Amino acid sequence: MQINGKTKVAGLFGYPVEHSLSPAMHNAAFKNLGINCCYVAFSVKPDLLEDAIKAVRALNLIGVNITVPHKENVMPFLDEISEEAQFIGAVNTIKNDDGRLTGYNTDGRGFVQSLSEEGIEINDKKILIAGAGGASRAIGYYLCKEAANLYLYDVDFKKAETLRQHLNSLKGNTYLADNDSMKSKEFFSGIDIIINATPLGLKPDDPAPVDIALLDKRHVVCDLIYKETPLLREASKIGCKTMDGTGMLLWQGVFAFEIWTGAMPPVEIMRETLLRRAL
Repeated sequence: MQINGKTKVAGLFGYPVEHSLSPAMHNAAFKNLGINCCYVAFSVKPDLLEDAIKAVRALNLIGVNITVPHKENVMPFLDEISEEAQFIGAVNTIKNDDGRLTGYNTDGRGFVQSLSEEGIEINDKKILIAGAGGASRAIGYYLCKEAANLYLYDVDFKKAETLRQHLNSLKGNTYLADNDSMKSKEFFSGIDIIINATPLGLKPDDPAPVDIALLDKRHVVCDLIYKETPLLREASKIGCKTMDGTGMLLWQGVFAFEIWTGAMPPVEIMRETLLRRAL
């Protein structure tokens, strides 16, 4: 890629961002399609977020991705917010149309697409999500719309209940899993898919978000963390089908690329770049 006076810029706003795999993935896609654009990671401190959003307009960036800790706080600074981002309460993608900024959320759609790609059906399935934070809101929105039955668990019971009520406004197919359920073999025998949407697993000595002894090989076990976590490793030993968060990262990026450019990116090029950098 040759940078010149006509080069457009896309980017990532977060804090920190040094670990991000998105620049490599998106720049590989721009290069493959011959689009004169580059993608840069910007470390934006929370108290400078509003200034950074103003810079999107001032510098005529085509758009940016938004990551932690800015996904919720960025919303008041935008001109328009898509339906799914409004419901989720978080934005991970912004498009700049001549200074008018529109916020989207491609995380949940990306996760559902990653499930589909692995041949994992969700219609009429019973799905347990551990964690009731922003990631759960994003994936829960799309899982509910696909008519899955969701069970939410969080150590913060009130947080899980708030999310349950919010998701139930879509189709009424979301339930709470309490502490007793999370210890019950009978409860787990009725679950088809288990999703870890907590940070547990980022550190090698983290406890598992669910009791490994309650898993059996019929379960599909997913983790939104972009690596093989202890949960996935133990589930794989049992014979479960497992999936980490790499597919979600890929597809949320694919959909963001489409929003910015109107073009379908080279998915396999992005995937290969992502996997190579993740090793």
